[in-house]
Amino acid sequence: MGLFTRRRGEGSRLAQIEEPGPARTDDHRAGASALWADGVGRVGTRSLQVLAILALVSVAVFALTRLTLVVIPVLIALVLAAAISPLVGLMRRRGMPSVVATVISLLTVVAVLAGVVWLVTVAVANQWPTLRDQALDGFSQLQEYVQGLPFEITDEHIQSLQDSALELLQSDAVGSGAIAGASQTFDFVAGLAIFVVVLFFFLKDGPQIWQFMLRPLEGARYERGQRIGESTVRTLGGYVRGTAIVAAVDAIFIGIGLAIVGVPLVIPLAVLVFLLAFIPLVGATLAGALAALVALVAVGPVQALVVVGIVVLVNQLEGNFLQPVVMARTLSLHPLVILVALTAGTVLVGLTGAVLAVPIAASIWGAIQVWDGPDLPARFARKKDRDPA
Repeated sequence: MGLFTRRRGEGSRLAQIEEPGPARTDDHRAGASALWADGVGRVGTRSLQVLAILALVSVAVFALTRLTLVVIPVLIALVLAAAISPLVGLMRRRGMPSVVATVISLLTVVAVLAGVVWLVTVAVANQWPTLRDQALDGFSQLQEYVQGLPFEITDEHIQSLQDSALELLQSDAVGSGAIAGASQTFDFVAGLAIFVVVLFFFLKDGPQIWQFMLRPLEGARYERGQRIGESTVRTLGGYVRGTAIVAAVDAIFIGIGLAIVGVPLVIPLAVLVFLLAFIPLVGATLAGALAALVALVAVGPVQALVVVGIVVLVNQLEGNFLQPVVMARTLSLHPLVILVALTAGTVLVGLTGAVLAVPIAASIWGAIQVWDGPDLPARFARKKDRDPA
């Protein structure tokens, strides 16, 4: 009996040792939580969160790049609607119906674009024979210059290059390129139709569309959505209008300089300067290089150097005097951010991405600046006060 009692007591003690009680479970939980509470655990947690966010962003970017036929026209329509909205609002305040004000604004934009295209077409058609003859003369001079180099480039080498170019033009690659060009033309027409329709509704019902998107929100979140919408429209519209003013000044003064020098195709080159000005940092350089190339082919190297000087002078005056006044309150981005956004947009969507990347980045930064209040940025974007000690 004593043996049995002793063995039963030993079994009880073993059961107490082996069976996990509440205290032992709490110890396990505390140990598991301690693994994520130290520095390595916090880094691991943040890393998992960052990876999840990057995965979502990657999926979203991939989906957007697959739907460029719809996304790009909608983004362009949004940017232009933000720029034209003050005109529509002015006509509405004067008692004009919303549909009439929208139609007048659209017709104004279409008339301006059609006028620019007509001027460029007429200028190219009138000056093309002269430019072609000047280009042939310039090519002949280039051949003479190349033949005078220390290393020998014979006529046979030049003729071989010409034959290779002719074979390329007659190859199947040109035919496939023509098919691809026809497909791109169809995409352009379809995108243009989507752009016009979306722009019409953005101008006519833009505030109502944004209010519909904010319907699930209430209280502080609704007010935040209101601030973000107003900030986005203000930033995009100010950017487009400011860039258009700067681009127009560049185009006018560079066009006057090209006309004084005697460079042909002044109007097309001025329009090209205007369009390339919407690409920050590199647009002015590209416009100057193209203008100098035309001057080099058409009138000579001295005039080309003069054109380069004119472009540099106009860009310096615009960058130091005009742009800070026009764009200071709209585009408050660091040049590094502009460069990164420009590169990312170009890689993802091409030339259209280069044009849209910077205003989209500026609108995102503008939304962050009003995240917690009209003049109160999000917490991570606020300036930190230094400890006086």
